Amino acid sequence: MNVAEYCLSKTHTEETYPFGPNVTVFKVRGKMFALAPAADEPPTLSLKCDPTRAIILRQDHPEITPGYHLNKQHWNTLSLVGNLPDGLVRELIDHSYALVIR
Repeated sequence: MNVAEYCLSKTHTEETYPFGPNVTVFKVRGKMFALAPAADEPPTLSLKCDPTRAIILRQDHPEITPGYHLNKQHWNTLSLVGNLPDGLVRELIDHSYALVIR
């Protein structure tokens, strides 16, 4: 799955680099909904998440951890090593996007 293409397919989304050229930030209406550091190995993606759901996701998936350098109550970081189903990653991107445009 190409995470960047999926994020950019969302309406009114823009790709920005407010933290420098090595961190892609996807924004909708000027607000961040996804963050992808280029240098991370394995690749990671940080997404906004409902706090209750965030806890459940972290318990169910070792590849999902509290947001790295973000508010750990409202953000998760996904390790994209290939263990998370593409459908779940897309669902979590959609969830983050929906939270931000509310």
